[in-house]
Amino acid sequence: MHLDTLEQLLLLLFAALGAGFVNSIAGGGTMISYPALLVVGHSPVVANITNSLASLPGYLSGTYGYRSLLVEQRRDLRNVAPFAIVGAVLGTVILLTTPSSFFKGIVPFLIIMACLLLAYQERLGKVLDGIGFAKGERSTLSILVFVASIYGSYFGAGLGIILLSTLTIFHHSDIQRNNALKISISSIIATTGDLIYLIVAHVAIFDGLLMSVGFIVGGLYGAKAAMKIPANLLRRGIVTFGLVVAAILLGQNLHIKL
Repeated sequence: MHLDTLEQLLLLLFAALGAGFVNSIAGGGTMISYPALLVVGHSPVVANITNSLASLPGYLSGTYGYRSLLVEQRRDLRNVAPFAIVGAVLGTVILLTTPSSFFKGIVPFLIIMACLLLAYQERLGKVLDGIGFAKGERSTLSILVFVASIYGSYFGAGLGIILLSTLTIFHHSDIQRNNALKISISSIIATTGDLIYLIVAHVAIFDGLLMSVGFIVGGLYGAKAAMKIPANLLRRGIVTFGLVVAAILLGQNLHIKL
């Protein structure tokens, strides 16, 4: 697909607006912004790193938008923050030391995994409850945040979905407070990984800065709209879009025109 410069800029800006909005509400917004970076010609690894840097201001603005719900969860955030930081460092190292061809090949499957987790998170929660997993178990939650942080720093698309699902299943709180905690943890993961990427990796700086504006605005409005948009409707839309993106990327990897 060929786009002129203005079309590329508009695509990146509006993709970031949508992604920031969706990230604040339910997670999964990077499945909108990451493909946009691929469309304008960036390689999968550069697109992933640039997407991570661009999305950070959106996470921070979303955290600010949820600040009233975070006051009572400061202890929970302090408990999982070290695990998020260590996991993010490990994920960053894996991305920077493995072949880009491997990353390109695994991305469609990572997106499919994130989509399935979002689609079936409530059913998964019931299954885990039925086999004895207890909500509020600090060690279990910390380990899962650590694993999610590795994934999030390696490939950010779907991180919000994984974290929200984890918190919904294992954390004693309602959906809005879990959502606020999810965005705060995402901010920690993104900040940790991005500091490393800025030092040692190639980043599309201009595109990242442009998209960061969209993420900020989208994140602020998403936090405000979170209580008004039906969660099931948003979930179906994200899952559908994500599966389409995964199919396209998988087809490209197999040299199939979709």
